[in-house]
Amino acid sequence: MNENNSDLELWPIGNCQVSGLIDRRGGIVWGCVPRVDGDPVFCALLNGTSQDVGAWRFELAGQVSAHQEYIRNTPILLTRLEAKDGSAVEVLDFCPRYEGNGRMYRPVAYARIVRPIAGNPRLKVVLRPMKNYGAELADTTSGTNHIRYLAHDHALRLSTDAPVGYILEQRTFRIERDTHFFLGPDEPFTGNLREEVRRMEQATRKYWQLWVRSLATPFEWQQEVIRAAITLKLCQHEETGAIVAALTTSIPEAPHSERNWDYRYCWIRDSYYTVQALNRLGALDVLEKYLGYLRNIVDDAAGGQIQPLYSVMGVAELNETTASWLQGYRGMGPVRVGNAAYKQVQHDCYGQIVLPTVQGFLDRRLLRMADDRDFESLEQVGEMAWKMHDQPDAGLWEFRTRQEVHTYSAVMSWAACDRLANAAAHLGKDDRAAFWRERADTVAKTIDDKAWKENGGEGGHYGASFESDYLDASLLQLLELRFIEPDDERFLKTFAMVERDLRRGQHMLRYAAEDDFGAPETAFNICTFWLIEALALMGRNDEARELFCTMLGHRTGSGLLSEDMDFETGELWGNFPQTYSLVGIINCAGLLSRSWNTVR
Repeated sequence: MNENNSDLELWPIGNCQVSGLIDRRGGIVWGCVPRVDGDPVFCALLNGTSQDVGAWRFELAGQVSAHQEYIRNTPILLTRLEAKDGSAVEVLDFCPRYEGNGRMYRPVAYARIVRPIAGNPRLKVVLRPMKNYGAELADTTSGTNHIRYLAHDHALRLSTDAPVGYILEQRTFRIERDTHFFLGPDEPFTGNLREEVRRMEQATRKYWQLWVRSLATPFEWQQEVIRAAITLKLCQHEETGAIVAALTTSIPEAPHSERNWDYRYCWIRDSYYTVQALNRLGALDVLEKYLGYLRNIVDDAAGGQIQPLYSVMGVAELNETTASWLQGYRGMGPVRVGNAAYKQVQHDCYGQIVLPTVQGFLDRRLLRMADDRDFESLEQVGEMAWKMHDQPDAGLWEFRTRQEVHTYSAVMSWAACDRLANAAAHLGKDDRAAFWRERADTVAKTIDDKAWKENGGEGGHYGASFESDYLDASLLQLLELRFIEPDDERFLKTFAMVERDLRRGQHMLRYAAEDDFGAPETAFNICTFWLIEALALMGRNDEARELFCTMLGHRTGSGLLSEDMDFETGELWGNFPQTYSLVGIINCAGLLSRSWNTVR
């Protein structure tokens, strides 16, 4: 664990409907209802110094320490709180998820079990959910064994076998037996609370451990890969199949930078990388659900322009506002709700729709194989990729004030045509295969003609755009996308220039040039992983392994990473947990791990 990550020492729990982030004091400090992009009833993470408003804590009298760990191969968190007098409790946190009555049970609910394990522990329950993005506390009513919290447009009911009066008055009381808390739908709790919550925990534990059991993990770094995979799955909104870029909003990319963005939405680009990584582990359930989400997006676009991002429900308009009542992470506002990037033109998204969708024609493990009608629909996306391959856009870094023909977008358009040609050949559509192959070759020639910069006596390199010769880290993806071979002299020259200009010690910038907010101040974690991948594919495995192990050392105690990192101190910045960064862990582990056969 990196000691510099104290403020992002957060432990996600969730069930693919709701999620929560638990701090190292054992409090739920972030959680939105009724889904990830909803109102944050738990918003203490972004409430500046008011860390108990918008939180749910168990405060142990005389507490001196806390220790946390996940139940193996699950997102069920165990927190041990110890007091100065030797008394201690364990808190078990989870969001129920398991199959029952022919469907997946994943309610808008948080379950907590408090167990006395030493001495005579006394604790206070601090449960102060908010509404309307921290504008005020949720309205409260109570009954004999429950408390009702009315948030902005969603009511929650706490069912418990703890004394309700103590909770309402925030009084400290002795915990003498296991105590259960279920904060869920506003309806009477059915059955024996103690027995039902324990049954839920056991069923949830079994679900996740069986899911992990199905993964094809590399031999080395199994725990790291498993934790990344579980967390990536938590970032999927199962109802629609959408995958969010992160579970949070407005954690700044650098201190006081105002690069505070809302990442609780489905970026076509980020989701492509997520399903690609999980697919390498055999997690087809995430891919299948996401393909369903994509089909709906493509249908709604009706052959027209695809946005770079949508809500988890597929809503197109994500108007960007600010939540003025919240001070922001460590007081560094603003807190943004929505994301104006939905208005941007980003042409790489067409390739990022085609690439995962093509698997639907090839993979016979899928419950629903793609058919001819799906291919015709996908060709409409390919038409847009072809039409836009040499047109300016905001690029993958989402520049807000300028547009160019970005090389990464053009290469993604090439990949769309290339993969459509492959799919057509597999389906026996020889005429369509030839059609898309010709287009792919044309796009490739355009890229070589326009993106290659001779650059005087420095040997030449691919540029980040057709119009200029600056560099960005996405050029490293030319290998991953199979646009160029690792021993190609053009790539070797480009790699050398990218490493020279963008590498900062053990970290990579996404670009060094000033953007809409000035010069970047932190490294972009996925770019460091792209550097590691490129080193591995070029045969420089020792360097790649060393750098990979360094990156793993920057993870939080929960085994996760945010979006950005201070390249001097190693402190994490940006939204958390970031799918891009977790994808990097999975992909690099797969590339660098020794084979299972070497140890059998």
